[in-house]
Amino acid sequence: MDVGVVVPQGWTGEYDGWDASRAWARTVAVAQQAERLGFESAWVFDHFTTEPEPKDELTFESFTTLAALAASTERVRLGQVVICTAFRNPALTAKMIGTLDVISGGRMELGIGAGWKEDEWRAYGYGFPDTRTRLAALADHLEVISRMLGPGHATFSGMHASVTDAINVPRGLQEPRVPIMVGGNGPKVTWRLAARFADELNVDWLTPDEVRAAHAVIDSRCEEIGRDPATLRISVNISRYVLDQAGAARVELLAAYREAGVDRVMGLLQESAVSDEPLESFAADARAAGCKLASLPTG
Repeated sequence: MDVGVVVPQGWTGEYDGWDASRAWARTVAVAQQAERLGFESAWVFDHFTTEPEPKDELTFESFTTLAALAASTERVRLGQVVICTAFRNPALTAKMIGTLDVISGGRMELGIGAGWKEDEWRAYGYGFPDTRTRLAALADHLEVISRMLGPGHATFSGMHASVTDAINVPRGLQEPRVPIMVGGNGPKVTWRLAARFADELNVDWLTPDEVRAAHAVIDSRCEEIGRDPATLRISVNISRYVLDQAGAARVELLAAYREAGVDRVMGLLQESAVSDEPLESFAADARAAGCKLASLPTG
């Protein structure tokens, strides 16, 4: 099982009261530390305002953050967990992700979901459509993005008429395309979209037992369209309140996710904003749980 780190960017209040330059330096430092410690990936959230309540505190934007982290790291895979797709035109999203894949040397992943945080939707002028409408937009956007990032030229008609034939998109360096990770806990719609479009399904805060119970439904979503369920990876964004419990409890938790058939976990260690120790202990616990981390440099 691979293990990733969500780097601090201010969303959970970890940078409250900080100078922006100091905060940015720490974000880069944590991503670089994650790489040195052998973690497989580094992730950011795609949020505009702090949680649980919006405050006048900084939250770094995800795409620009990833562009800078791509230039500041060499090995770790990079992505969002996950973007709110309706915040951006899907053709533009495909173009940005393809560009980021080139910048990173083929290390980008597109994490994408329907979005949920009402206050930031309204604050930035998107309104707040109902769940059905947001999920319909996700389906539409996945169709556009997957075609634009896929081999050959994209052709669209009908609802995709705004996207012209043979649009100029840097597809990125990865083949057959930049991996797509659909995020969400909805078994009826989101998991079906993951089965249809994604390389990976990312679920939010589910326990190992809940993941184990979900396998039958996830497998059935693949089988509905004739897909081998083994080709859809499963990852979990672990609750930071759980992930902070270092030592034996965390080793047991990570081992339980691995035994439940999870391919990758990631999460935010909030105290990594102020200390190197949280990532160091997390790496040690992950190795003790039998997770896959890159070998540490010697000498």
